[in-house]
Parts: sequence; C-alpha cells; structure tokens
Amino acid sequence: MKASSIFFLISLVAVLGACSGGELRKNFYEETCPEAENIVHNIVWKNAALNPTLAAKLLRVHFHDCFVRGCDASVLIDSTESNSGEKDAVPNETLGGFDVIEEVKTELEKKCPGIVSCADIVALAARDSVSFQFKRTLWEVLTGRRDGRISLASEANRDMPSPFFNFSSLQQSFENNGLTVHDLVVLSGGHTLGVGRCRFFRDRLYNFTGKGDADPSLNPTYAAFLRTKCRNVEDNKTAVGMDPGSDLSFDTNYFKILTQHKGLFQSDAALLTDKGARNFVNVLLDSKRFFMEFGLSMKRMGAIGVLTGNSGEIRKKCNVIN
Repeated sequence: MKASSIFFLISLVAVLGACSGGELRKNFYEETCPEAENIVHNIVWKNAALNPTLAAKLLRVHFHDCFVRGCDASVLIDSTESNSGEKDAVPNETLGGFDVIEEVKTELEKKCPGIVSCADIVALAARDSVSFQFKRTLWEVLTGRRDGRISLASEANRDMPSPFFNFSSLQQSFENNGLTVHDLVVLSGGHTLGVGRCRFFRDRLYNFTGKGDADPSLNPTYAAFLRTKCRNVEDNKTAVGMDPGSDLSFDTNYFKILTQHKGLFQSDAALLTDKGARNFVNVLLDSKRFFMEFGLSMKRMGAIGVLTGNSGEIRKKCNVIN
C-alpha cells in the first residue's frame, strides 16, 4: 500500500474516531438552555483575562477527569470523612481552576436549574480557556455528558498516566481509554502550557543511574538549568515551566524543545524512544497541523466513558453529588 494511502486511512480513522461519542452531539442544550455555551465562554474568558495560567489548569482538569472513570466530572467531587476522592490522589494534588468551574455552574443553575452537567462544563471550559489566547474557538466540543456519582483517589492513583512512565506504559494507558499513539503524541502537546513540580522530575537530575548523574537523555545544559531550580532531591514544591520560555502560550514550542531533548518529564522524553511517535513529533512542529490534530484528539478524549441518557446525574453543585 502506498504511503499516501496509509496516511489517508489513518486520517480517516482519526476523523471518524473524533466524531464518535455515543450520544454526545453538537448544541445539546439548544432547546433546554440555549445560553449555556455562551455563559461558559463568557465566564471563562473573563477569568482567563485576569489569570494567564487558567488555560493550563482547566485543560489539565479535563484530562485528569477523562482518564479516570471517563469524562464524568468525578475529579471535581470533594472527599468526605468516609471517602477519599480523586482530588486527593497524588496526580491531582496540584489541580486548579475549580473556582472558575463552580462560578460557571452557579450561573447556569440560575439560568437553567438542573440542566447543564459539570462534565460538559469541564469540557467546554478547557476548550474556551485555551481558545482565549486566539480570540476564536479552536475545536468543537460535543455535549450531552452527565455527571458521575463515584470518585475514588485509589482509582486516580492507579489510572492516571504517570510522568515517570516509559513509552510502553504510556501507550497502554492510552489504549485502555480507546486512544492511539497518535492521540498520545498530540495530547502530550498540552504540556506546552503550565508547570511541573520538582518532585515529578527531580530523579532525572540527581543520581539517575546511581552514579550521581543526570538522565543521559536530558539535554545537559537544560539539566544544569533545572538543578538551579530544584536544588536537591527533597524539593517537592518548586514549579518549573514545562515548556521553557513559552509555558503561557498554546503553541508548538513543546515539540521543538522535545527534539532538543528538553522534555521535562520522563514521559515526555519517552516519546522520542518510539520511531512512529518520534516521527509524528516532527510533523507537529507545524502549527496548523498541531492545532487541527489537537482538536480531533480532544474530541476523542472528551468521549471517553461518557455517561449519557439516564445514566449518572446532573449535579446541583460540582463538588458534591446530589
């Protein structure tokens, strides 16, 4: 089969996958709450104008939500005396943006009580926060999700892809959620926004192989810079931009620095250890291609394990079940 034919088939599968989503559809709230998406958009953009880190936070909330029990807003549920929720899992300890999601939910409950799910708010807010930089909508979000009633820290600790993962572990994690290596590379591009704490990459800086050395796959100059930020192996709190010099901008710089071996986490560096993934990293250096592919992969991710129809509930407040 010719390379062009193979590429067409891969692209077709990606498009079809992106268009699937069970009972999710465009303009789900057109009749029941016609202002819903505008309300989300306006509140998110208002907050994004005041807080340039919001896009990274809301994008991360959506990702962390979908990889545990599917996109059901279970990551928003507070822990109780009898249950430790996803929020308190190690991967979620630094999540943020919950106040903006609750602001959106409060306004929607005033306009359309009991209609718009927190899960849809999370998906829309992630898209709108990233889009703010461009003053236009970057990708389509299908809606119709309902909210889950179960949130377990143990499941988040088990199911979230780890920054320490090698390529095979990353691939398996994505396959478990119906996503491909193609999606893995594209969605890793979300690391162009936000920061990572030293605790998740300090092992790459100190005594990586037991000889007091750094990870040999890490650019030596970059490793030296990181050691000025994370001064010892006990540093749990210091945060460093995941995309040096560009961590507030949604762009292709992540893939550029990746080719320079400046990926912050082991999971970033792992993308270069697989030939197919490595080749696709180079493809995504093109901004137009990256933006298109990111939108498609976000639609696919946003359809993971969704609750629709009569499943789940529509929470009155996003942080507690009804």
